Amino acid sequence: MMKICKLLVILQLSLLPFTLSAQENPEAVAHFKKGDTFYRNGDHAEAIAEFDKAIELDGKFVNALLQRGFCRNITKDFEGAVKDFSRVIELEPNHRWAYVSRGSARNKTGEYQLAIDDFNEALKIDPTDQEAYNNRGFSKKLMGDKSGACEDWNTSKKLGNEEARIILKNNNCK
Repeated sequence: MMKICKLLVILQLSLLPFTLSAQENPEAVAHFKKGDTFYRNGDHAEAIAEFDKAIELDGKFVNALLQRGFCRNITKDFEGAVKDFSRVIELEPNHRWAYVSRGSARNKTGEYQLAIDDFNEALKIDPTDQEAYNNRGFSKKLMGDKSGACEDWNTSKKLGNEEARIILKNNNCK
């Protein structure tokens, strides 16, 4: 499951459209770009250091906060990831990926109900978010709600998530 989760974070990151505005501090953007390169090359410690510099220069740099959260998740600093994703949500309350990512990090800290709350928020923003359904299924399973988990995985599968088909089979869901 950990390999799948790491792969999902990488896939999520590669799907995110990072657009940098002209209003962002050019020096912060330079550190963000360096951090992104380190991230893509698998050097998460250096990536975090660059994202730290970008955030130091611009505390509202959403993309840097989001990227650092992804890196922290990969390096198992789940509490740090939760803080970064929470800051993104504070700055952009309708940031669906921040809710999904914070929920995933909360699953890893054992805060399953808070994770479910985050996935629910993501689904309010986009009711077709197959990743939110998939991850909420894991939260429900970890809380002992196999029926609810299977329901979420079925919904995720219907929305096109191929991984959900495997999860359903592995969990004996009907």
